[in-house]
Amino acid sequence: MDLGLNETQQMLRTSAREFLEAECPASYVRDMERDERGYTPQFWDKLAGLGWLGLVFPERYGGSELGFVELAILLEEMGRVLLPGPYFSTVLMAGMTIAEAGSDDQKREYLSGIASGRLIMTLALTEPSGRWDAEGVQAMAEPSGGGFALNGVKLYVPNANVSDHVIVAARTGQEESDVSLFVVPSNTDGLTITALQTIASDKQSEIALDNVYVPGSALLGELSGGWSVIEKALAWGAVGKCAEMLGGAQQTLDMTVAYAKQRIQFGRSIGSFQAIQHHVADMAADVEGCRYITYQAAWALAEGLPAEREVAMAKAWVSDAYHRVCMTAHQCHGAIGFTKEHDLQLYSRRAKVGELMFGDSEHHMERVAAAVGL
Repeated sequence: MDLGLNETQQMLRTSAREFLEAECPASYVRDMERDERGYTPQFWDKLAGLGWLGLVFPERYGGSELGFVELAILLEEMGRVLLPGPYFSTVLMAGMTIAEAGSDDQKREYLSGIASGRLIMTLALTEPSGRWDAEGVQAMAEPSGGGFALNGVKLYVPNANVSDHVIVAARTGQEESDVSLFVVPSNTDGLTITALQTIASDKQSEIALDNVYVPGSALLGELSGGWSVIEKALAWGAVGKCAEMLGGAQQTLDMTVAYAKQRIQFGRSIGSFQAIQHHVADMAADVEGCRYITYQAAWALAEGLPAEREVAMAKAWVSDAYHRVCMTAHQCHGAIGFTKEHDLQLYSRRAKVGELMFGDSEHHMERVAAAVGL
């Protein structure tokens, strides 16, 4: 069984790592935590120049037409450096949703805009209930003047503060799955974006919709047919987030190994003590587990295979494993790892957000149980 990367994938990994290590040091990550936008336009232009913004889009829309495994590889490298900014929300959450459900005109407008770096977008799904199922969508879209009037509240919308358009999930019928998707310009009257404070200092927002009018052309896909598209987006998002967390876990392990080698206690490096060695061995096992289960799910999605169980298993395992890796790293580092000056706390805070995005481990363990027949 060959679990390795092909030549194209290895080249992507190598070039991505070299670029991100040079262009996204920890100092940039810290600066963007304090920056209102959370990214710089100059850095975004560089990503566009590399072709990363159109990585999985068709060539006719300015993309590279690579697959989901290649995107997972890139996200893993981004997770290693904690890349800030709207890449995940724009390319994966919004762009892949449009690629799945959009009309030719919508794809031409939005995918081309994303690939070129002109457009930043996001997906507004979750609400105050915090649910990740169709019942959690309570925002309403009612017919009005040839279009629709949107009302409701969306929570924890990533990078809405810098998005040009927001894809809003809203209820358009009485059945649980009667959910539709609408592409809404962020400057539309009645749409209010409020920044939220988060443990990771990432850019999440509340979006309030007060009689927000959109024309009929804003509908993405079929009326009341949006939930099947959202289910695919949730699967992509969950595995993409696993790839990011895998990168973070690997970097946390590498950081801990380096610290254990150079930290001297009782006249010898702490890495020579059995307790530290066992801690690091546990971390390494968790990281490898994350790697195999993440890429198994990514491959299944890329091949268009039924992957509900694989996705749920990956998100449940990686969410908990990344948390364990970070907590064990803190045990090895001691008090210094909790200081703002040390990079370890950056990863620990991101681990918590990654755990909750697209459903936590308990949510996905229930999905695994259902997938195996319980």
